[in-house]
Amino acid sequence: MATNKLFGSKMRFIGVFFLMMICTFSANAQFLRTSYFMEGTHYRQQLNPALAPTKGYFNLPIVGAFNVSVGSTTFGYQDIMDIIDDGNDFYTKPDFLNRLKDNNKLNVNLSTEILSAGWYSGKNFWSFNVGLRTDIGANLTRNMFTFLNEMETLEDNWRNSAYNISGQQVNVQAYTEIGVGLSREINDRLTVGGRVKALLGIGNLDLKLNRIAMDANLPTEAIIADWQGKLESGTATPADIQMMQNELKNYHANLNVAAELKTSFKGLNLVEREENEQRYVEDIEFESGDMGIAGYGFGIDLGASYKILDNLTVSASILDLGFISWSKGATQIASAQPEAINIQGETYANMIDANNPQSALDAVNSLQNEANKYMNYVTEGDILNYEMLGLTVDEGNEESRKSRLASTLVLGAEYGLFNNKLAFGVLSTTRFVQPEAMTELTLSANYRPKSWFNVALSYSAIQSAGKSFGLGLKVGPLFIGTDYMFLGKNSNSVNGFLGISVPLGGKKI
Repeated sequence: MATNKLFGSKMRFIGVFFLMMICTFSANAQFLRTSYFMEGTHYRQQLNPALAPTKGYFNLPIVGAFNVSVGSTTFGYQDIMDIIDDGNDFYTKPDFLNRLKDNNKLNVNLSTEILSAGWYSGKNFWSFNVGLRTDIGANLTRNMFTFLNEMETLEDNWRNSAYNISGQQVNVQAYTEIGVGLSREINDRLTVGGRVKALLGIGNLDLKLNRIAMDANLPTEAIIADWQGKLESGTATPADIQMMQNELKNYHANLNVAAELKTSFKGLNLVEREENEQRYVEDIEFESGDMGIAGYGFGIDLGASYKILDNLTVSASILDLGFISWSKGATQIASAQPEAINIQGETYANMIDANNPQSALDAVNSLQNEANKYMNYVTEGDILNYEMLGLTVDEGNEESRKSRLASTLVLGAEYGLFNNKLAFGVLSTTRFVQPEAMTELTLSANYRPKSWFNVALSYSAIQSAGKSFGLGLKVGPLFIGTDYMFLGKNSNSVNGFLGISVPLGGKKI
């Protein structure tokens, strides 16, 4: 096994890394659910391309449609504050550990429109957009934080403990979208719509720690020192040596690792070093000046809306059916499956001749050296340095890759009152993000007396654990909204949407 250090007390940085990534991007969806039944706003087309607004529009660059959100099954605002306030010691706090589940999912999204517009042509509504999209997903297990806590707070715990901290995962995908959409009224009851999108891949990263398992029962320093003292002083009798030999058979230590890293980013480089004819990853560098298009892809959105009754409308859509093919030249692959550490006490016991004290001393010293190596593996090393994972570049495995988009299934129903100026709606969205799909059920009340004035109040029960509500407001060219209002330290999901647009063309015919 190479001299790369795999894990340790500094492994806490993997948790900091994932959580700080969430803070940095401060970004679960590329749309605002609260806007879905607001007829005066065009932003609802992001959820269903069939839902045309009452007028055409031109979005101001960047701020025309800017959405940022963060969602988690576990981590809330207070967890982020704990990390900021307590630094590297946040995982030692009982309150933090008590909030953890067996698996803790994080999903992050950032989206913005660089340029977008829509207009009516008879019964057709056309739209065009150029936008940036970023999707981030991560999974962190409770076992990992328990390991970090106990390695930090329990002295010599590494000598007699078993941990399985497999299953950590992070996925990042960023791309530019160029789309053309069409919504058309087939008749007074049925409207259909679609959008085709050319995709320019900025980057994709997939890191999986598939297996990290350790199990140890090793002698203490006091026991080893006692044995060495007797053997070096010549006071150890054959009976003492026989006792040492029998005790050695009970000791063991095992460490098993498997990990993989796949990246397709222009400007992101794996810094390598040569050792024993292997190319080890010892760092990652990012050169913003070398950024460029790393892949190309295609996507499509499809939607429909149908009036069952004059006041009752149902709708459905499927979004982001598509993929990105990442170029071979921008792709780098590394993996870690080094030979497992397997210390067996019987190996050292078999080295001993009860009538030869030197053989016993050699066996004890050898076990001590191997135990120290194991200690270094599990109690030292910075996880942010990929060399510490033992990642080796897969030679001859340079290849193009494909990644699918995070598709979304949308189902909605609304009932209108007072000449459709007031409506109540229910919306179901399921977004197939990594590492696990996220489903939300949203109830909303919508007041829409004029095309320039719409207001909506919503309640999304699942991702916020029933502890938040949403609000959308359109006044003239300005639209602001949130699906998850920030309500303090227990907020698991928070997002915000800002849009500024200029009316374009006449009203809907």
